[in-house]
Amino acid sequence: MRFVYGYKIITPALHEHVVSVLVLSLTTAAIAEIGDKTQLLSLVLASRYRKPIPIILAILFATLVNHALAAWLGVVIADYLSPDILQWVIAISFLLMAGWVLIPDKLDAQEEYSGRSAFLTSFMAFFIVEIGDKTQIATSILGAQYA
Repeated sequence: MRFVYGYKIITPALHEHVVSVLVLSLTTAAIAEIGDKTQLLSLVLASRYRKPIPIILAILFATLVNHALAAWLGVVIADYLSPDILQWVIAISFLLMAGWVLIPDKLDAQEEYSGRSAFLTSFMAFFIVEIGDKTQIATSILGAQYA
């Protein structure tokens, strides 16, 4: 990274690194979301409220907030662990995630999502469902690895 008159100039090597981390993050999240309980939740919410735009926006905002917190947590954890320990934690976490991906998610028929607002109900439901989810754990791990 170079500085010209107090402004940061991103070098091509840094730009390529940022793009490769972005592609790795998007691919990991997309693969982890296949058959996820959030897909079932979105179908339930869409069939109940029949308001796609508020539901889509709620899903977007809930996912962004949840994963931003997960990435921040990964960076904080990386500050307290040595690189050697962090490397082992990441390797073991990815192996556990690989096993977890093989277990299909289920939606309990007894769950009720109440509320008047499709946006608020969808936001709260998605935020809660994403806590401890495969993609949130992957985001934390990627945040720890690529601070």
